Amino acid sequence: MGHAARGWRSALAAVSAVVLVGVLAAVSAWVRLGPVARGTVWAEDGGLFLREHLALGPVASLFHPYAGYLHLVPRLVVDLALLFPVADYALVVSATSCLLAGAVCAAVFVLARDVVPSWPLRLVLAVVPVALPTAPWEVSGNAANLHTFALFLAPWVLAHRSRTWWGAGALGVVTVLVLATEAQAVLFLPLLVLAWLPAPASASVPGPRGGRRFLALPVTVAAVAAATAQVVTAFTTPRASAPGHPAASDVVAGWLLQTVGGLWDADLGAVAGAVVDHGWWVLAVPSVLVVVVVLLGCGVALRTGRGRTAVVALALALGAAVVWTAALLANRSADGRWSQVAPAALLTATPSRYGAAAGMLLTAAVVVAAAVLVDRVVTPGGSGRRVAVRASRPGGAAHLVGAAVGWGVVAVLVTTWVVNAPGSAQRSTGPEWQPQFRDAVATCRADPTAVLDIRTQPWGAAVPCTLVLRDG
Repeated sequence: MGHAARGWRSALAAVSAVVLVGVLAAVSAWVRLGPVARGTVWAEDGGLFLREHLALGPVASLFHPYAGYLHLVPRLVVDLALLFPVADYALVVSATSCLLAGAVCAAVFVLARDVVPSWPLRLVLAVVPVALPTAPWEVSGNAANLHTFALFLAPWVLAHRSRTWWGAGALGVVTVLVLATEAQAVLFLPLLVLAWLPAPASASVPGPRGGRRFLALPVTVAAVAAATAQVVTAFTTPRASAPGHPAASDVVAGWLLQTVGGLWDADLGAVAGAVVDHGWWVLAVPSVLVVVVVLLGCGVALRTGRGRTAVVALALALGAAVVWTAALLANRSADGRWSQVAPAALLTATPSRYGAAAGMLLTAAVVVAAAVLVDRVVTPGGSGRRVAVRASRPGGAAHLVGAAVGWGVVAVLVTTWVVNAPGSAQRSTGPEWQPQFRDAVATCRADPTAVLDIRTQPWGAAVPCTLVLRDG
């Protein structure tokens, strides 16, 4: 009974920790937006998603393609928000989006356990989506950009080695939500191989005994089905966005400014100012250092028998580069011609949602690599015990140097997050949604067939009076 009680207490503590991570991450995302941004509807949330919900219904609109792919979770958020009074639509969408961002953070905290065993470092990894300096500008707190958070979650969902059938089933559902929301998540499908690999005999996880060898099946089936739906949608749905033809120099310059520069400062105008004053080397040097840390972490991981960690870190870094390049190739509007524009134009740079997506993945790769450098090598001991190799043994000095580098990288990241904590959002200037409904009931009672023109950022929303009168 004592052993069972301890087990229950341990499980309760673990669940409580995960919930706490999710709640704190959601609160952080909410606070960083600011009150005006939270009350302002963004882009498709008040445009296409709302319009198609009203035209097609809450079910038929779920898998209706837009811009060449599916957006399952954003459409579910709109469905949920319209269950509340329409005057509260902006706040409900913002709150739900922040809660989902927190859920992503909590999920990564759980799913990354095999790759980053140390919980403090795994916590740093988990909060990347809400802590990235450029996140509040466009991608945080709205349904239209929830696909960015789905992309961040994708590698962890696909690479995870499930322990139980209940967990595998739940992860299969999450996989559908992720891949039916973000088409670029298909880039990480090769990581499914890691989910099928058996756990090492020394690991404190169930081995591939009996039916456990098929625990990766639910996620695999879900991933293949959702990915197929996205690919078919992409090939059968025309895209309004004109494809881009960026020069290689623009891809590199944009990567340096938007992705690397956005890792430590949300004010990309100030970052661009440093480039104008001193040259591109002020971003090239940090970029090289980031690559060195990731490669060093991968090398140490391979040398110490942590191949899974090396693969994930490399996949995250390469994924960041591919996501950024693909965005410029697929969208002419995404190419800022950063290597060609005049300095005055460069100084007006603002965070790109594509840079934020790449920045999340790149930051995750850096944190995983830093965790490898910080963590001691774990080897099997007697009776299944796990024993840490002491730094005083051969190679101990190298470990101390690596640990110093790893902790230094983590300290720099956390410091930049704290400095950029308040955040800045495009929606911070409004127009707020709720005040525009002050006279809506009287207007709609006078003409129940009217359609209200509600301003959003940056477009507008057509709200039929039937919704207003439904609430009144």
